[in-house]
Amino acid sequence: MKKYNFNAGPSMLPREVIENTAKQILDFNGNGLSLMEISHRAKYFQPVVDETVALIKELLDIPEGYSVIFLGGGASLQFTQIPANFLIKKAGYVNTGTWAKKALKEAKLYGEVVEVASSADKNFTYVPHNYEIPSDLDYLHITTNNTIYGTELRKDIDAPVPLIADMSSDIMSRPVDVSKYIAIYGGAQKNMAMAGVTFVIVKNDMLGKAPRELPTMLNYTTHVDKGSMFNTPPVVPIYSLMETMRWVKAEGGVKEMDRRAKERAKIVYDEIDRNKLFKGTVAEEDRSLMNICFVMNDEYKDLEAPFFEFATERGMVGLKGHRSVGGFRASCYNAQTIEGVNALVKAMKDFEAQH
Repeated sequence: MKKYNFNAGPSMLPREVIENTAKQILDFNGNGLSLMEISHRAKYFQPVVDETVALIKELLDIPEGYSVIFLGGGASLQFTQIPANFLIKKAGYVNTGTWAKKALKEAKLYGEVVEVASSADKNFTYVPHNYEIPSDLDYLHITTNNTIYGTELRKDIDAPVPLIADMSSDIMSRPVDVSKYIAIYGGAQKNMAMAGVTFVIVKNDMLGKAPRELPTMLNYTTHVDKGSMFNTPPVVPIYSLMETMRWVKAEGGVKEMDRRAKERAKIVYDEIDRNKLFKGTVAEEDRSLMNICFVMNDEYKDLEAPFFEFATERGMVGLKGHRSVGGFRASCYNAQTIEGVNALVKAMKDFEAQH
């Protein structure tokens, strides 16, 4: 039976990325060693890092004066590393869900932090808009896509202060005006690579201004100066990242990824809105194209478990919503196919017909 991968992360990757990475795990570029066992300082691995950085800069049209570095620890470590490097007097955070709250909590360890806007009043079912941004902030932190609640900010906001964004789950799915940000970061295991590597895009002239002595590993300058080679980087995930960036470029770049994301999401959301059994969980104007969240209509709540079993029997994988919200979540990252979303929609229609 064919499987359709809707996991929220680690997530679906293009098949050719998986196959090409698997070949290199057996024998890296004909060197007789596995990609898993080569030295990160070997002369034949450095071109992988160089090409990956170059592809990210090209695909996102990153201006001069920015560095791309690869770290460990996921976005969760960045919740600490961002304020350690950038919080001087006061930072602002927009609270749009679980991950934004975690980032805000960590920032408070380094100085004054204000919650500029929040959607907690309606259980994070919308994205705040038209809020006032204090002009005295060192930076404003936003989380562009919320994997748990299924909301997304799919455009770069205008702000009177430097912007920092956690783009873990929607990076490479749309064009981004990087010049508006002093840092963009995220775990790569959604749209970019297998789990194990974190990307950070950082504006070089904003580094070194924090009024604190930083541990060597928390200092972005350490990793910028050493080209992500200060310590052993996650070699295999970086290679898979390079292969994914090659794939994105070959498929038409981020503009094409944006078009596909809108096409996939429309197919699923149209069915959610049509089908009498289901309903969406967030404000329509803020619906995520990456993580499509839905539940059974109230009168059909007892059918939640049967539908999950029905969809699983049809090959759907990873449809269960996050444990904190329940329901269903169809994650449609860049590698998701029209065939996959059509299979999900057919399962929804067939289940409706039975009930």
